[in-house]
Amino acid sequence: MEKIWVRPMKREDIRQVLNIERLCFPTPWSYEAFRAELEGNHCARYVVAEQEGMVKGYGGMWIILDEAHITNVAVHPHYRGQGIGEAIMRALIDTALNLKIGSMTLEVRVSNTIAQNLYKKLGFTGVGIRKGYYTDDGEDALIMWKEKLP
Repeated sequence: MEKIWVRPMKREDIRQVLNIERLCFPTPWSYEAFRAELEGNHCARYVVAEQEGMVKGYGGMWIILDEAHITNVAVHPHYRGQGIGEAIMRALIDTALNLKIGSMTLEVRVSNTIAQNLYKKLGFTGVGIRKGYYTDDGEDALIMWKEKLP
């Protein structure tokens, strides 16, 4: 099998990204939301994980002053457990480092222990809870920070 390649997301990737978005999230982003992020948000950086010409995952972040805020990370359900999420997160961390960003933050569902374990492996620590953060079901979010990059 071909190696996973993580690269900047392009407009042509949005259709495949939307498929993953719909499979992973109860309230998926729209085509226009992704297009606006790529073409109109100067703070946004998005990547896709591609293998054999297929987008298998993606992730994004906003650069705000000297911090990076992870907006979303998703891997197609059929390809989970293969290191794709970790490759995406490492690419986002590398991008932040190249931009001289000092720290990163994200929110993750309190029930999503698999993602939390990945983030901990990459140096993120839980620092608080956002009550009722997720609008689809009111689930709380764990706020995680990686204070010093790398």
